[in-house]
Amino acid sequence: MSDDLEQMRQDYAGAPLRRADLALTWLEQLERWIDEAVRAELPEPNAMVLATADVDAIPSVRTVLLKGLDDHGLTFFTNLRSRKGQELSANARAAVVFPWIALHRQVIVDGPVEVLDASASDEYFASRPRGAQVAAAASDQSHPVESRSELEAAFQAVEDRYTDAVPRPEHWGGLRLRPDAVEFWQGRPDRLHDRLRFRHTVGEWTVERLAP
Repeated sequence: MSDDLEQMRQDYAGAPLRRADLALTWLEQLERWIDEAVRAELPEPNAMVLATADVDAIPSVRTVLLKGLDDHGLTFFTNLRSRKGQELSANARAAVVFPWIALHRQVIVDGPVEVLDASASDEYFASRPRGAQVAAAASDQSHPVESRSELEAAFQAVEDRYTDAVPRPEHWGGLRLRPDAVEFWQGRPDRLHDRLRFRHTVGEWTVERLAP
């Protein structure tokens, strides 16, 4: 390991993020920043780090892909028997962060999570590449397997079983994070970063600046 970890730092020089710069809603602002991440050709601009916790408040974290965005919230899809699926079943709250480091930006969203209806999950599953469909049906996500060859054999068995469309497994589906708060973080010089947060209070959204 490098002896220089303590000295590793980068001074951020992003443009100021003023309240006057914000869109009127968290949704419009998030869409604006996602579009800018896409135009900047960042790898996986829709990747978000998802944090969940079990009933004992033991946290876990992983990266998932944002697959839907509207004023109801942020949508992603997963095996509902995976660790994140089980944790969200027991403790239906989560937080995500979009780590756009190259742009000196991040967005943090937290709130309750709900399961999408079967028709929405069916529609998205049908749009996935066949290989992804086969893998979703073959993989017992987050559970131990003896070897890579066991996993590949399970994949081949599903591929052989379904010569046409692969049906969506009942345990695979969509989840929606409904925001209680959405923070827009812009890196600035001398660690005086701009942090503006949309926060849902009784019946309305308010905007507040947070100390960096």
